[in-house]
Amino acid sequence: MNARFSRRDFLKASIAAGVAIKVSFLLPSARAQLIETPPLPGPDWLKADGKPRYRLDAIAKVTGQKTFSRDYRASDLPGWPKEQSHAFLIHATKADQVFEGIDLNVLGDDLKPDRVLLHEDLMADGIVIPVLGFYGDVFLVPKGQTARLLGQPVALLIYRDFARYDAAKRMVRFNDSVVRYGEKAPYSHPANYGAARYVRIGGSDPSDEDVYSPLKDAVIYGGFSDNEPTWPAAGEGDPMALGMAAAEEIKKEIDSAGDDALVLRRNYFSQSIDASAMEADNGNVWYDSSAGTLHAMIATQSPYEVAEVSAILVSKSKFPLKNVDLKVGYTVGYGTKDHAILPFYCVVAGLYGDGRPVRLANDRYEQFQLGLKRHAFWMDNALVIDRATGKFRAMTGHFKNDGGGRANYSFSVAMVGATAAQSIYYLPKSDFSAAALASRAVDAGSTRGYGTLQSMSATEMMVDEAADLLGMDAIDLRLKNVFKSGMKNSQGAIPAGALRNEEILLKARQHPLWIQRAEKKASFDAANPGKKYGVGFGHVQKDYGTGAEAALATIEFDAKGRIRLAHVAHEIGTGATTSQAIMVGDILGRVPDETEYGKVLWPQMPLESTDEPYTLSQSDEDQRKQNPRWTPRITSPMSATNSVYYLGHATREAARALVELSIWPAAQSLWSRGIGGGALAPYSVRSDELRLVNSIVNAGGMPSLSIADVAAEAHRLGLITGVTVHTFNRWQWTEAEFDIPGVGHRKMAIDAIALKYGDGAPPDKKALMTLDGWQFLNRTAVSYPPVQRNNAGVTYYAPMATFAEVVVDIGSGEVALLSHHTITECGTQVVPELVSGQIQGGIAMGVGHALKEYLPLYEDGPGDGTWNWNRYELPRARDVAVWSQTAEVLPPLSSTDAPKGLAEVVMIAIVPAIANGIAHAIGKRFYELPITPEKIREALT
Repeated sequence: MNARFSRRDFLKASIAAGVAIKVSFLLPSARAQLIETPPLPGPDWLKADGKPRYRLDAIAKVTGQKTFSRDYRASDLPGWPKEQSHAFLIHATKADQVFEGIDLNVLGDDLKPDRVLLHEDLMADGIVIPVLGFYGDVFLVPKGQTARLLGQPVALLIYRDFARYDAAKRMVRFNDSVVRYGEKAPYSHPANYGAARYVRIGGSDPSDEDVYSPLKDAVIYGGFSDNEPTWPAAGEGDPMALGMAAAEEIKKEIDSAGDDALVLRRNYFSQSIDASAMEADNGNVWYDSSAGTLHAMIATQSPYEVAEVSAILVSKSKFPLKNVDLKVGYTVGYGTKDHAILPFYCVVAGLYGDGRPVRLANDRYEQFQLGLKRHAFWMDNALVIDRATGKFRAMTGHFKNDGGGRANYSFSVAMVGATAAQSIYYLPKSDFSAAALASRAVDAGSTRGYGTLQSMSATEMMVDEAADLLGMDAIDLRLKNVFKSGMKNSQGAIPAGALRNEEILLKARQHPLWIQRAEKKASFDAANPGKKYGVGFGHVQKDYGTGAEAALATIEFDAKGRIRLAHVAHEIGTGATTSQAIMVGDILGRVPDETEYGKVLWPQMPLESTDEPYTLSQSDEDQRKQNPRWTPRITSPMSATNSVYYLGHATREAARALVELSIWPAAQSLWSRGIGGGALAPYSVRSDELRLVNSIVNAGGMPSLSIADVAAEAHRLGLITGVTVHTFNRWQWTEAEFDIPGVGHRKMAIDAIALKYGDGAPPDKKALMTLDGWQFLNRTAVSYPPVQRNNAGVTYYAPMATFAEVVVDIGSGEVALLSHHTITECGTQVVPELVSGQIQGGIAMGVGHALKEYLPLYEDGPGDGTWNWNRYELPRARDVAVWSQTAEVLPPLSSTDAPKGLAEVVMIAIVPAIANGIAHAIGKRFYELPITPEKIREALT
């Protein structure tokens, strides 16, 4: 989340190659319908209060019109050839033997592929891996070398017809004779991906200046000796040396702690899992050599990135390229389709289609073998607690994750896991380190939770055990150490807004599940011989955002008051298309009549960026921002938690700008008609009294106006009737100043704006709209959050507390979840039903992580190609207490509270809650996930 790769080189390469990039989201076609821009919902879509009865895409979903990228073939795509070719990959299942080639004799003459591609073919044609390191160093294993990771492809086979493709794919699956291996050889996975350390020593009081912290001083970066991280020497002067001196001080304090302190040291393990998105990775690519255009239909959470990287992949090859036209549809991935490698295998396949589109789509075996995984984590924790007060004195955590054979986001995930480890607690002193290891395992990426599920679950299990050892109520111990508003996190940053964990804990302490747990356990255990009852509690707070969140949004209205919204957000299952529309309605008094989502082409916003929001130096950024069209990042990939707050910020800023620049002055004009200043003159009405509800405009006792009347007046006056904004957040919002024609100087929480004027605007104003009917307005000043702000790691949090009521069968070791109750806080709920859905779905995922889901990392893991849901156990409705779950969401502190990104935190607290509930039930604690029946039976033996 903090450490991202620099894309400067390949962006320069794409520009030098003269490649035009187009990303589009399909409109209905003759044979299929892809609805990133949804059809109009039914007439009953909105309730009287303007809130939705159902999702914007609900009718399409229930009537079978909602399609995913996977559903498309060439014949469904306008302008594409109707003939469809198909491809599949052959994978290496051994990483310690030299690859010598493939043997396709098993296919016979009838099933031989029309084209076989090996590494040497790609090299000869100038095709190289894009973003070297991040995606590895080769697409296909070279002959005479070992695979970098288990399951790495060695060959790509293309068929011109489906029947032969399907039969051949079935023939080679599980056939050990197809890939030929030679002699034993050392593993060839990359070097380890990175090590970082966050050390903080606070002042004598939480409000005092830190003695040392990453935000104030530096994040410490290390190297490796084998798989052990190495760190700079402690010393004076250099910030990292000072940080290591602070780390040594913390270690000495822990090692020398006396009897007045509890020193708890524990090691934890969290397993590798498959996110099991129902849509496996897929793509369909047509290379039109005559036009030099690469057409692609690909499932991805990061479409802009896929288009750019595809251009680089092709730009130095023998295939002439002028345009990349990427089409994207509905998808779902829980992070596994964010910067995954399969889209680029799809591009490679398409280049060799001989003018025909080529479809490459994982089946479930291949998705287990090639899809991104959640990282396995090893955590070595120590916690020091004052016995008399129950106050935490210090905490350390030294973490390692296994990123497999491609770097992807492994180092970033490790760092975020470390920065999250403090969870909901204030720590006067802390030392958290992260090491991302490379191995022959399948590569892992930005899967939902992003390292925090692993580290915070361990912290919560540790705090619960500490309470037992101290003889304290576990919630009381949490209350003594809860992180409060204005305190600093382990990076030395003060989080945004109000932190309401104390309020949640006080509410939890009074819940019947907690108050009655001892009594219920005694009665249940007595009445059910062979079974043990327990209640566990977990409470975490999850950061949301990346430290480089950028978005674009347009809102405009015509002279009849019809509102149009266009946005970069696209739907990955979170309900973004619904929530963005509702946000517009909350501010403008009616939802948009027309929406366009997933928009990437913005001719009215001629922004420039090398997209280095993390790696550009402060001096370079200061120089670049003198260009009024420069921005650190154009747009962000879609993730589970960035739509409602970060992408929604662009929506809200555009809507508010329209209110100020158009709706308010147009309403004033209407109210001022008549002699003596009309109905407005006798009153003193301010803009903050303006209310827009149910398509009606009111303010301070003025006559009600319809949106249509106000819009007509705005157009008549030639006011601003359309606004496009660009936003950027680096753990705080960028602000810029603009001189707006006819309005004056304005400072806004955006960094770029484009304007559209109404029908009645004078010719000189209309002449300014030279960019597709818009005027791009150069800013007069801009304040980007300093690059050093990245050391904050995070500043935005959403909390979640969960009770788990469990029963353990001491004979079988089976754990039954009787019920669970959650308490959360997410600011203003834009669409409460979407929040409820996130809670229910997230908890089910957390139950799977706690009790069921597990992937071996190496030779017996998914890289061998034999894993499917017959071996990988997912939770079902009977496992997640689907009919006995309850949840409560704290009301916002005011009607102006911003919404918070909730979608990741919902799956975390249930994990330690279950672990702590099992400990309450049987008196045994577990330090490795998942907690399986076998582990329980062993513990009870």
